[in-house]
Amino acid sequence: MSPRCTIETPSRRRRYRNRLVTAESVCVVGSFMMDLVLRAPRRPSPGETVLGTSFQTFLGGKGFNQAIAAVRAGSRTALVGRVGRDQFGDEFLACLRREGVDASYVAVDDEEGTGVAVPLIDDAGENSIVAVPRANFRVSVDDVDAAGDLITSATVVLLQLELPADTVAAAARAAREAGVTVILNPAPAVAAVEAFAGLVDLVVANRAEAAQLTGLPAGTEPERAARTLAEGVGADVIVTLGDAGAVIVDGQGVSPIPAYDVPVVDSVGAGDAFCGVLAAGLARGAPLRTAATSASAAGALAVMKAGAEPSMPTAREVAALLATSPPRAAAE
Repeated sequence: MSPRCTIETPSRRRRYRNRLVTAESVCVVGSFMMDLVLRAPRRPSPGETVLGTSFQTFLGGKGFNQAIAAVRAGSRTALVGRVGRDQFGDEFLACLRREGVDASYVAVDDEEGTGVAVPLIDDAGENSIVAVPRANFRVSVDDVDAAGDLITSATVVLLQLELPADTVAAAARAAREAGVTVILNPAPAVAAVEAFAGLVDLVVANRAEAAQLTGLPAGTEPERAARTLAEGVGADVIVTLGDAGAVIVDGQGVSPIPAYDVPVVDSVGAGDAFCGVLAAGLARGAPLRTAATSASAAGALAVMKAGAEPSMPTAREVAALLATSPPRAAAE
């Protein structure tokens, strides 16, 4: 039986569920996006053309990235989603087979192509992304129902918002009713998280997403944003802060999670590495803060490589960084 940490919230006492399972497992219900990555010295202003310096394609999408991060962290992992019947879809399915991710419930769509995203990365390594969901937006409640046994037998279900909101809510509800720990990464921040109140155990958002979801100013201190978000959804909250680490708000109080000093190539996929490794840690029974520390190291490793899928670290790489690189002072 996997231990879970006891959590206090202002409204009720709850516990990450203890479940008797044969092996830890993560089920990701999420998206596939072929990343068409542009590099340029800076982002263009409206109406301006900036000459870029490179173009590359990488497998990506928040659901796919997080599943790859979880399986490389050592968790038995499955992915529920939809690709197109096209070259991009074939490449995704081939990668899932190579990595050992269960793709039994990844549908191949005959009407819509595989999702695409266009990240623009500047010389500082920061990125902005335009995503076109395509087949991802055809993942339906029926798809969730079809994968019900997979979802309800998992230890942790990991969700994002690159799929229709009602589909994501249906997956959360099914998992919650089965006593599965549910993590929501509300990215992109396109739906009111109050719709997930009572359906999730943990929300992981970055600083910008937390501000957008709570209606607070962009410069609001992370602790306040996390507390407001926790009150709105009735769940524990982690706000990730890039090179400043992260902050946890739960029944044990407020805890900063340290960052690691690493050279930045690009930040694409860093948040997904954090979420996937966090889910894998919780699935094997690690306390929340321990899992979040490993997740922070995974996020740091991800910014050291170009592209999404190539930057998802292995368990050995995360352990090596934790063992050899002292963390920077955690976010205050």
